[in-house]
Amino acid sequence: MPAPALSAVVLAGGRSVRMGREKALLEVAGEPLWRRQRDVLATAGAAELLLSVRAEQTWPRAAEGFTAIVTDTHPDGGPLLGIAAALERASRPWLAVLAVDLPKMSPAWFEALRRELAPGRGLVGRRDGFFEPLAAIYPAAFRALADAAVARGEFSLQRLLAEAVAQGLLGVREINSAEVAWFENWNEPAP
Repeated sequence: MPAPALSAVVLAGGRSVRMGREKALLEVAGEPLWRRQRDVLATAGAAELLLSVRAEQTWPRAAEGFTAIVTDTHPDGGPLLGIAAALERASRPWLAVLAVDLPKMSPAWFEALRRELAPGRGLVGRRDGFFEPLAAIYPAAFRALADAAVARGEFSLQRLLAEAVAQGLLGVREINSAEVAWFENWNEPAP
């Protein structure tokens, strides 16, 4: 059976406080991170590409190649708000999520996850007992959990993902030693 088509979102709405500048505009091999991440998701089979940003960000107006831009529903809620907004807009049964600050992420990660999807169940990676929620595939049904958490003002993805796993909405894929480097994130300027 072929891997299912995905909606996908690049999460680029963070404030980049520790970095001191917009992470989405940092470059890898002469390419801005937002574009690199869009291409990772497209290569991995995303049929619909969304960009999640804050309403006041101006650079997304020039970002091409996205089906739509979604914005967080309220300030300072972290990546859960971007995921929730993308789930609301997504037209496919699964949503691949990729944070803009994971510059080494490979399409191979999402291709591996896609092969393990089951109806109504997405997949999230885990290493050392912690989930990696910002390079995962969520089922459409995760939206109800996300919306309820946002309504309660609870933005912890670790807790929410544990609940989703317990409910059977997410499977867990242990991250192997060859994949660990893909999850390196950029939060601060290089020394």
